[in-house]
Amino acid sequence: MSEAAGHLRVDPAMLDMTGWPGHPLLYEINTWPWLREMSAAGGKLITLADVPQAELERIAALGFDGVWLMGVWERSPLAREIASSITDLLAEYQRALPDFTADDVVGSPYAIHRYEVDATLGGPEALAALRERLRTRGLRLILDFVPNHLAIDHPWVLEHPNRFVQATADRLASEPDNYFTREVDGTPRIFAHGRDPHYNGWTDTVQLDYRSGETRRASCDLLAGIAGQCDGVRCDMAMLVIRDVFLRTWGGDFDLPHADFWSETIRAVKATHPAFLVIGEVYWDLEYRLQQLGFDHTYDKRLYDRLIAGDAESLRAHLSATFDFQSRLIRFIENHDERRAVTAFGPERTRAAAVLALTLPGSRLVHEGQIEGRRVRIPVQLGRRPAEPSDLPIEAHYGRLLRALSDAVFHEGAWQLLDPQPAGISESDRWVIAHYWSSPGARRLVVVNWSADQAQCFLPLNVRELAGTSWQLRDLLSEAEYQGRGEDLVNPGL
Repeated sequence: MSEAAGHLRVDPAMLDMTGWPGHPLLYEINTWPWLREMSAAGGKLITLADVPQAELERIAALGFDGVWLMGVWERSPLAREIASSITDLLAEYQRALPDFTADDVVGSPYAIHRYEVDATLGGPEALAALRERLRTRGLRLILDFVPNHLAIDHPWVLEHPNRFVQATADRLASEPDNYFTREVDGTPRIFAHGRDPHYNGWTDTVQLDYRSGETRRASCDLLAGIAGQCDGVRCDMAMLVIRDVFLRTWGGDFDLPHADFWSETIRAVKATHPAFLVIGEVYWDLEYRLQQLGFDHTYDKRLYDRLIAGDAESLRAHLSATFDFQSRLIRFIENHDERRAVTAFGPERTRAAAVLALTLPGSRLVHEGQIEGRRVRIPVQLGRRPAEPSDLPIEAHYGRLLRALSDAVFHEGAWQLLDPQPAGISESDRWVIAHYWSSPGARRLVVVNWSADQAQCFLPLNVRELAGTSWQLRDLLSEAEYQGRGEDLVNPGL
């Protein structure tokens, strides 16, 4: 990554706290293990209200705009029992945390018992105190919203059973993994587990029925309640409650023609919280659809998959989409659902992947531990993780990269995907992915060789205003500097 003349940095004190910056940098934290780790280090219980000042300063100094606290809501007692009894999960716990005990199994953060901050983490007051401390450091707060389902023992099952998908005894007999029986007011009822249509149900959850206006209104109220406690939400498996996707999964029809949960709910929530950021976890090529329904940012899982596949040409094709679409994607090379980046890509490729993903238009997501090169991915049902030493070269690389990203040009500048041209008889230009950010005060060039071999190419740049001048290119990830003439930037290019 290189810079031309000009340099401007974002001052967190000058950020407009009523809105988000362009192309924000977000930090995902697995809340329960994070607090337990700090508690062990400090020799006392650390809740959300007690997070050490030094930890908040560390996060702010890295240049993040927002913190996603994954898993703050009240865990389900029954979901914890289920998570402690599944053989495959127990094997995963053993792999990730060889000395795990029953106390380490806290249940899934996506089987929510109540949308109230778990008492073990300090409760609602502790979250409010932490949010204010984050705000004073220019950091906004993102929390989870799980629209598709609730915990199997959520109070609504007894109080409002009609808000959930239900079935007959025949369906339970034919699909025992997807349905369960619960007695309501003395009468057995058969409920559906929450599910992705391609897999069996999540047995610690119950499926909300979005065909019902009562359910849509109640879920909208849940999201409105969350919006009063944070600055944005990450919506889990957001595509599952899109009208046509829901009907393909569950059949039937909605009680109102053309009713759609997302467009109605996002519009209602933003009427009272206009700067509220709505992020959608989405797959199946439905990113643009969710953006049309009102989402500010949607997961770019296709970028991740193409990075894993290692094909530079498919990556360039993906990045040729319109700027408006790309600026509403969220880029990542790691999150709690994926393998740790260092294990998925290897130590060398992970550096190139990070440079590419985190400098593209859109939101940029970094997972806690990614910067330090952690290798162990822990199941979300665990409340503790193993100690791991930092990978110092990886950590140093991220330090340089995040310092470079703090420049305003990556948030406010104009972006262009470049077209590498052959240089010599080699066809290695096909391995190069390059793009360019510019603003009146700064220019940044990002070049990635997406192969294990040496590559060469020419990169023509549209900077004719530098013709007849000399230029200097400084590599922000090393000490290298390059000199040249302005006309060379256009023909044949760098």
